[in-house]
Amino acid sequence: MNDTSAHAATSGGEYLSFTLGNEHYGVDILKVQEIRGYDAVTRVPDAPDYIKGVINLRGTIVPVIDLRLKLRLDEARYDAFTVMIVLNVEDRVVGIVVDSVSDVIPLSAEQIRPKPEFGAAVDTRFISGIGTQDERMLILLDIETLLDTADLGQAATIEEAAA
Repeated sequence: MNDTSAHAATSGGEYLSFTLGNEHYGVDILKVQEIRGYDAVTRVPDAPDYIKGVINLRGTIVPVIDLRLKLRLDEARYDAFTVMIVLNVEDRVVGIVVDSVSDVIPLSAEQIRPKPEFGAAVDTRFISGIGTQDERMLILLDIETLLDTADLGQAATIEEAAA
């Protein structure tokens, strides 16, 4: 986890909550550019399964990542609730596909707990912390680390190939 992610997770802020399967996740609202319905994407040859392809978003070629596949969860289903969250991460625009978007949740520093350690069996690099609000728990994603695990490099290749 980089220093800015660690700081963000401990200082609180607002998080866009979304679901993948039965779990609730959160991403820093300041990284969200827009939320849109899932559109058909242009598949790119030889891309990993979790990279669904690219879309043309007002002249910008945007790589689209299925977050459920990236996190090795159950096979994604695409229905009327499937949503694409367009993020601006490290000056790059990336779309992530999620099951549904819930709401924006403000979390104070006291409501954010450090990520649990499971040992080598579970990869927690992508988690910056756990947000708690009443009885609800929100897995806060470190979106930079998640997308940096070859995704943005792969996305650059996709953008160049599509250009």
